[in-house]
Amino acid sequence: MTEHRHFLLYKPFGYLSQFMSNNTREARKKKFLGELHDFPANTMAVGRLDEHSEGLLLLTTDGRVSERIRRKDVEKEYYAQVDGVPTDEAIRQLQEGLEIAHRSVLYQTLPARVRRLEHAPDLPARGRKIRDERHGPTSWVSIIVTEGKFRQVRKMTAAAGYPTLRLVRVRVADIWLSDMQPGEVREVPELIAADEYDEPMQAVSE
Repeated sequence: MTEHRHFLLYKPFGYLSQFMSNNTREARKKKFLGELHDFPANTMAVGRLDEHSEGLLLLTTDGRVSERIRRKDVEKEYYAQVDGVPTDEAIRQLQEGLEIAHRSVLYQTLPARVRRLEHAPDLPARGRKIRDERHGPTSWVSIIVTEGKFRQVRKMTAAAGYPTLRLVRVRVADIWLSDMQPGEVREVPELIAADEYDEPMQAVSE
């Protein structure tokens, strides 16, 4: 039986959620996960974070684990620093779902759990400054989704009128980013319980 390995990674700002690129120019100019740790062969990222997003990224050599975590009943929680202070109406729109562009068509997002954070979360400073506070206030919200369209959370807050300035994924299912630091990798014995591997599969997020 193959002995699979599993990892937690705090993906830093500016890295792609992949190990290589077939595009020569991209391969030369971009940063990749393989630069952060000597991962074993066949390691795959479970879902992705875009280049400018940070936070918890799960990696595994077991495709069954990847498929299980990507099911649409698995929560992903993000802390988003947004431009301005969302109104009650904006929070309601985010909670109930709103239209975003996805693959050149409009897509109605599923209901989400959204709340304002009273205080800025205790996160490591980002390497690149967000923006000067003279341009207006910013605030933080927690957004919990069970789907993962490309740049979905960013598109959601923009559609509600409050563009995202910084985005950090802090939780996947019951796995938390906790006190990890950008670029830190932790190997763990499992990502989900072994008896969940054989549950009937549902449609996975894109």
